[in-house]
Amino acid sequence: MIFNVKRLYRVVVTVIFAVMTGMTFAAKHMEELRRTDMEFFTTPEAARIGEQVLAYQRITGGWPKNLDMCRPHTAEELEEVRSQRSRVDDSTTDNLATTTQMKFVAYMYQATHDSRYRDSFNAGVDYLLSGQYDNGGWPQFWPNPQGYQIHITYNDGAMVNTMTMLRDVAGQVYPFDGGLVDDSILKRSQTAFDKGIDCILATQIRVNGEPTVWCQQHDRDTYAPAKARSYELPSFCSQESAQIVSLLMELPDPDDRVKAAVHGAMKWFDANKLMGYRVEHTGAPKTPEANTRLVADPEAGPIWGRFYDLENCEIYVCDRDGIPRKSLEEIGQERRTGYSWYNNHPSYLYDVYDIWADKHDPAGKVSIKLDGRN
Repeated sequence: MIFNVKRLYRVVVTVIFAVMTGMTFAAKHMEELRRTDMEFFTTPEAARIGEQVLAYQRITGGWPKNLDMCRPHTAEELEEVRSQRSRVDDSTTDNLATTTQMKFVAYMYQATHDSRYRDSFNAGVDYLLSGQYDNGGWPQFWPNPQGYQIHITYNDGAMVNTMTMLRDVAGQVYPFDGGLVDDSILKRSQTAFDKGIDCILATQIRVNGEPTVWCQQHDRDTYAPAKARSYELPSFCSQESAQIVSLLMELPDPDDRVKAAVHGAMKWFDANKLMGYRVEHTGAPKTPEANTRLVADPEAGPIWGRFYDLENCEIYVCDRDGIPRKSLEEIGQERRTGYSWYNNHPSYLYDVYDIWADKHDPAGKVSIKLDGRN
């Protein structure tokens, strides 16, 4: 029961994330690359997509983001893609890149036993392992990250997706079993995952000594919350923190540090939920009529702001000028409608936490209530 609830949470959050972050690749790209029905991977269509996915892999072992790798390519287009293989400046785990392609080639290997897919997957694992800092964190681009790319990055699930992949490789979870990787990769993947957990615990923001949640990114040296894009300021961040907490609750034998981290984060989520409002989107996306606003609705379930300021823990929104503001109406249409300022991701954790806490630490369980204030 616990496994199913957590698996459902990851699926729901991934789908919501793909819709709300405005990824530029076609929906079919996500549908095809994330398929798990084994009969598909023996079809000519899967073989065609597989060739293209292999072509897009860089010499680093990673893949670029926001490219539709599934639409039919002409021979000339495919040759142009292959000519970019030596690039070392666009491999990333941002926007689900690399880990999504790795899972696809793993399924292709299980279906076909074509060694090219096994080699591709192993190159991907090497890429993930190569990007980890000594303190256990990962940036979102490497090698040679620039600017804010150097930070330990939780934004859009970059680090958690990397860790989930390595955990499942180490645990030989299908489709990563069956001789896909050797024993040395299993050990390295487990070590990297464990170091990642240490980094997560070290970067959790503490207020008066109490653990709360995380920022989208943290300084790789000091662990302090760090700025990314102009409208992504150092903050308490609900969406990314929800995914981190989900990962922590999947640990089979959590120690006292993990228990304290989960309890603290759930207490923060509950104290900072917004009741009686829903987000309303009107007009076609990216048109002059598009708008996003917060609407009073006494029947609405809880939502959370994407960002809460570090001084007063108050929800804010931000335009590209980097100035935090209180309401969506105070920022321009482009950022108002082009970013996920509110979400309900922590709500999926409540039932999971209830089960988790009863099993692992009933004495430390915090009192939380999804449908109202305590």
